[in-house]
This record gives sequence, structure tokens and C-alpha cells, in this order.
Amino acid sequence: NYSQPGKYLVASADYDDAHRTPVLTAGQTFILGYTNESEGIYPASKELPVVIFDDFTTAFKWVDFPFKAKSSAMKMLTVKLGQPTDLRYIYFVMQTIRYEPKDHARQWIGKYSTFQIPVPPLEVQREIVRILDNFTELEAELEAELEAELEARRQQLLYFRGSILEFEPNVRWARVDEVCNVSRGKVISKDYLRDHAGVFPVYSSQTLSNGIFGYVDTFEYDFESVTWTTDGANAGSVFYHLGEKFSITNVCGLLKVRDPSLVSAKYLFHQLSQYAKAHVSAGMGNPKLMAKAMGAVRIPIPPLVAQDRAVSVLDQLDALVNDLSIGLPAELAARRKQYEYYRDRLLTFDESPA
Repeated sequence: NYSQPGKYLVASADYDDAHRTPVLTAGQTFILGYTNESEGIYPASKELPVVIFDDFTTAFKWVDFPFKAKSSAMKMLTVKLGQPTDLRYIYFVMQTIRYEPKDHARQWIGKYSTFQIPVPPLEVQREIVRILDNFTELEAELEAELEAELEARRQQLLYFRGSILEFEPNVRWARVDEVCNVSRGKVISKDYLRDHAGVFPVYSSQTLSNGIFGYVDTFEYDFESVTWTTDGANAGSVFYHLGEKFSITNVCGLLKVRDPSLVSAKYLFHQLSQYAKAHVSAGMGNPKLMAKAMGAVRIPIPPLVAQDRAVSVLDQLDALVNDLSIGLPAELAARRKQYEYYRDRLLTFDESPA
């Protein structure tokens, strides 16, 4: 069965974590916030769970607690009375359905609900659920452990970076624009990417995972430099480039050290990793660290030998954290593939003759 969310829709987006009732979406965000509204709450529970389904994207989530809905496009799915079917089993079977909507239209009635699924005896369904629930629980525990380890390493890096980059009060301090040429990227459209496809990366809102906007047939920069993200959630994130040919979009800036005998670019990168985000402005809900603000950031300039010594230690710490950052998603991806493999094997049946 499916039910419409009309009477369960939240009336106000005035969410607060102190409120009691979660407001849900079937998409990746899932819990949008918490509301104090007391009427029109969907009474899901451990005993009476529900699968919420996005009628446009076909994304879905398992819910076993009371909630309010955000979107009128959500459907709440439950098992029809008298059907020898376990809802949790159906939830796992839905994970194996390979279907992506091609247009922005409601999917449940016209398409998704017509897909056929295997329905083995109820005791078989429940055993499959037991196995997959155990697997999911183990995966969640592993993910929590790996995330905790990664966070501990990050905090360690922040602590040591702060202590290593502290210098005596008599060390000279300088503004970034005193020691660097400061520039900003340019607008690059998707049409430009299509017409000038090539091998040189164009960076946009950069993240640790790279933030590559696309690849083009020419490049703007090929020298040692530091780039940073100027706008959005990643504003103030800094990145070091050496031996790379690349370009940047208008949501990135670039720093080129004027005198490498005075300041090392790698030292500059580590200093800005420590200080840049403190200079990000709220920007009316859009965080910003524009070129003028970045240029005004002040950093200590000790002798080059002291810079090199700090860089050597921080590079080693960075490598530990980055290795873990790379290893964490790889380990989780391997576990998820393992889960998907066993799930699909468990949910593969020969169809009975009509």
C-alpha cells in the first residue's frame, strides 16, 4: 500500500535541534531538521515501520520512528493486509532494482509499483532480513570506527600544525599580499568545457576529493602555487600545486610567492591551512574568502631553514592523515560492494512457473 503525505506535511521550516519530531525527506539528506509541531505526525515505530519513497527520484528510506514529511511528492509504503510479506524484506529487494527516472515525473503509480519482485516463503524472507541486518550493523560499526580514527588523526594534525607553526614574538609577520601575487580564476562555462575538452584539469570549489570541474585543452598555470576556494561551503580551503598544469574557475583564487628565498610556497600552504578559514566571512549565507581578504591574512615569516623544518614535519603528518583519508573510503567502498554482492545473491530466485 502507499499513502500520500498531505496530512503529515510540516507547516514551517523553523527547525531546531531542541525540538522533538524529525522532518524527513527520502533523499540523501534524510533528516532536514526537527519541528515542535504536534499535529499530523506519521506514527511509524519499530512495530509499525514504513518505507518513505520520493516519487520523482525513486530514492527511499527505512523509518521506524514518528516523523513529519517535507515534500508532497513523498509516498509512505506499507505491506497490504493479508500479504505474507515482510516490509524489511521488500526494503532490501528495492535496493536491487536498477532504475533511474528519465524525466521529472511521478514514478510510483505509472512505473515503479509495477516492477515484479521475488516473494519466497515468509520464513525465507525473515532469514534474509536477519542476515542483511547483521551485515548492515557490522558495516555501520566499522564506518564509525574508521571515522573516529580519521577524526583523531585530523585533530592530531591540527594540534601539531598549531604548535609547529608558532614562532617567537620577534619573528617578522607579513600580509599574504606582501609576499605573494594574488589572483582569481575566471568564469568557465560547461559549453567551454565541451568545446575545449582536453587533459588539463580545471579546479572549481575544491575539496580533498579534488573538486575538478572538468578537463580542457590548455592551461593557465604551471608553476608552484597555492590555490584556495573563495565561495561556498569550502571557502578558505587551501591546496598546494607543484609540477601540475591546471586552471581555476572564478570560485577559486591563486597565490604565487614573489620571492622563494623569503617564503616557501609549501610553508605558505601549511600556514594558510592553519589560519585562512578564520578569515572567512558569512557573506549573507554564502561563506566567502575573496582575494582582498586573503591578501590581508598575516603569517609569520621565520628564516627559510625554520620554514623548511616545519614543512618537513607537517608533510609527514599530512601524509598520515591523507593516507587514512584515502584508505577510509576505499575500505568502506569494499565493504559496501561485499554487502551488495551478498544481498544480490540472497535476493536472486528462479521465477516459479505461471
